[in-house]
Amino acid sequence: MNTILVAGYKSFDVGVFSNNDPRLPIIKKAIERDLRRLFEEGVKWLVFSGNLGFEAWVLEVAFELKEDYDFQMATIFLFENVGENWNEANQEMLARFKQVDFVKYAYPHYSNPGQLKEYNQFLIDNADGAYVFYDPENETNLKYLYKMMVEKEPFYVKQLSFDDLNELAENFYEN
Repeated sequence: MNTILVAGYKSFDVGVFSNNDPRLPIIKKAIERDLRRLFEEGVKWLVFSGNLGFEAWVLEVAFELKEDYDFQMATIFLFENVGENWNEANQEMLARFKQVDFVKYAYPHYSNPGQLKEYNQFLIDNADGAYVFYDPENETNLKYLYKMMVEKEPFYVKQLSFDDLNELAENFYEN
């Protein structure tokens, strides 16, 4: 595996509205554990779409791991005007997504509903697998991309689940 697409819940999907949320250290610990495994298995690229939440948390942890592993990061935004109405804190995260090794925009702006499906297909076609924080039992709009991932053969999907986080939380607070 060379290229991993990163996708997952947005922060509001899981009720995380602040960087001081007590669940974030546990989520980031799980991300660090999983990224280390992926890099040790030979992953050389992480690809982001620039969404707040899971992707942003993975980006933060990945920047911290740059000293330990040789990998690159790319952000392929859906539209050029992504984030133009975001608040200052979210604008800062958007800027971080633009500080990666490769940045491109799929479309200048929205013009038709088929763009999202085409964009998702492009992302999947250009990755060997995905690192996903998603549970089909707790559906969001991510269900469309997730369905495309699991239907593609061969396509590796490393999934972070709520069960993983609960188990890590138990160990986190016991120690």
